[in-house]
Amino acid sequence: MTDITAAGSFTLGDRTVNRMGYGAMQLAGPGVFGPPKDRDAAIAVLRAAVASGVNHIDTSDYYGPHVTNQIICEALHPYPDDLVIVTKIGAVRGDDGSWLPARRPTDIKQAVHDNLRNLKLDRLDVVNLRLGGFDRPIEGPLEAELEALAELQRQGLVRQIGLSNVTSGQLKQAHTFADIVCVQNLYNLVHREDDALLDELESLGIAYVPFFPLGGFTPIQSSRLSDIATELGATPMQVALAWLLRRGPHILLIPGTGSVAHLLENLAAAELKLSDEVVARLDMINV
Repeated sequence: MTDITAAGSFTLGDRTVNRMGYGAMQLAGPGVFGPPKDRDAAIAVLRAAVASGVNHIDTSDYYGPHVTNQIICEALHPYPDDLVIVTKIGAVRGDDGSWLPARRPTDIKQAVHDNLRNLKLDRLDVVNLRLGGFDRPIEGPLEAELEALAELQRQGLVRQIGLSNVTSGQLKQAHTFADIVCVQNLYNLVHREDDALLDELESLGIAYVPFFPLGGFTPIQSSRLSDIATELGATPMQVALAWLLRRGPHILLIPGTGSVAHLLENLAAAELKLSDEVVARLDMINV
């Protein structure tokens, strides 16, 4: 079995988690909407992740909606003491599966209570406030949303606060309302617009959690990546994950899958060591 601790650990607020985690987005049905085709398979993936040492699971109650959190609860509750479940709020799903912003204070409160109910928790470990568009930040104020979320934190319903789809300027705004423990933005081998923000967060000791670390709904395609993977006796996706682990010690990975075999393949990236020469070649892929 892969030793995922080989990738190290990092603090997420006042908790320490292994840097190789798991993103639960793909446990819902097609388009992250409705139930999965095989609920037992989804449960098996979650249990295999925890058995492999994963103690950081990323989710949201708008996956499904509600479906993914209910599956997490069925698979893992009562939760291991070291498991940190991170959720996102700031959107809801339309009847047609569309993604709709939901960031009014009443929306924030409702979303927190929905997550608590479906995960069967008294307090959420980390709540990421998701702003911007589907996969890109949009500059704008966040005072009302942060005030509402900070109030829920004062009530003891939220342990720590993070941000998703945000800019450096919004991070600075957020710090006037609450301590921010993580940022979750789009970042991977071929999408590196967040390089400066990533470095800023490292200097602040804040975790960076790239979503779509393998490209999202369209996996990364690169002949150079495939060539390097062949040389290393690894898969292209393992190399892409190992590159992220090398990019910064504060990066926490949450690759998602609905397959136990694919899960174990992803986790094996924790033990893949990249030489400086290989990293330099990978760095040139999107130049």
